[in-house]
Amino acid sequence: MGDEALGAAPFGTSRREAAWEIFRAFLKLGLTSFGGPIAHLGYFRHEFVEKRRWLDEHAYADLVALCQFLPGPASSKVGMALGLSRGGLVGAMVAWLAFTLPSAIALVLFGTNLSAISDRIGTSWLHGLKVVAVAVVAQALWGMGRTLIPDRTRATIAVAAAFAASVSPNTLGQVSAIIAAGIVGALFLPASTTTVGTPHAVNLRRVTGMAFLVAFLVLLIALPAYAAASDSYAIKLFDSFYRAGALVFGGGHVVLPLLQAQVVPAGWVGNDTFLAGYGLAQAVPGPLFTFAAFLGAVSTQYPSGWVGAGIALVAIFLPGFLLIVGALPFWNALRRYARMRRAVLGINAAVVGLLLAAFYNPVWTSAISSPLDFCLAATAFLALVFWETPPWLVVVVAAAIATSVGIG
Repeated sequence: MGDEALGAAPFGTSRREAAWEIFRAFLKLGLTSFGGPIAHLGYFRHEFVEKRRWLDEHAYADLVALCQFLPGPASSKVGMALGLSRGGLVGAMVAWLAFTLPSAIALVLFGTNLSAISDRIGTSWLHGLKVVAVAVVAQALWGMGRTLIPDRTRATIAVAAAFAASVSPNTLGQVSAIIAAGIVGALFLPASTTTVGTPHAVNLRRVTGMAFLVAFLVLLIALPAYAAASDSYAIKLFDSFYRAGALVFGGGHVVLPLLQAQVVPAGWVGNDTFLAGYGLAQAVPGPLFTFAAFLGAVSTQYPSGWVGAGIALVAIFLPGFLLIVGALPFWNALRRYARMRRAVLGINAAVVGLLLAAFYNPVWTSAISSPLDFCLAATAFLALVFWETPPWLVVVVAAAIATSVGIG
């Protein structure tokens, strides 16, 4: 694919210099960006629009809209796209690595030492992390609900999606709800008021974008068949996390039900460990999707540890990478269709419903078993939503309280 595939470095800058610039910028963000995907987008705007001036305000808003529309981790896809425009495909990969590795390494270190930590200080702190997960998901529901379901039509879509995900708590039920919501949105919802902004510059031709989109679809279709016919756990692990990354809309918190459906029923990760890791993931900076590295590391199957973490991490982010690189050359044309924007509104409403279903089961049912659990979760929710306490601090304090009073 030559120079076109690698992308052109900024004028007067070599590709190596551009890659190093991208790495330093995103490593700083990977080490300091607490608060989830919405906060990450704010950090990105400050760093790349206001400070570095890699793109203007309209181009950034347009890029965020595209990444919200595509499945996968929204903030990570924005980072990949920024790296792509600055340093080509190499720049996109460097941006992802720098932004992702700090939190992934922290979670794997936690996961691989989970037994030793529990033997030393007991398991009440793990229950505290599960209770924090209740507050975190409730906070996500609170914020997303006010923004994404502001009218009765979209609220109805959300409740219908929650019903579908509860009755059919697997990938098929969730995907069916998303597809149906997109159709309903395209047919019955009013057009989005989002204006068509400045195009996001990317040095890729449409034929290259099409190749990446085809690769995304081939993997999505072929991997389940290959995994079903294979006895290799590594293949099954890659397939499960690839599908989770390919089918989740709405950012980090909504990946919870998809991942839970993949790893807990199969016996790869216990539900208590799953929720404890999810609670801890709130305490580290960077994308919440690095929770996949924790799950790969603590799996009861082999490979686990660092190898399992690497497989899960690459698999869950790969769909977003293929989609953003594939879609950018076509986005300037597609974003002009009002029906496409209406479909996005319906999908976003369904995302709230999927998160509502996950909030009840497994988050609430497995974490809240006593009045003390409820009081701790309510206090954590108060701190997150109304006192705007940093999530990492809420996690640390809740774990300390749970350990001191011996709940769980």
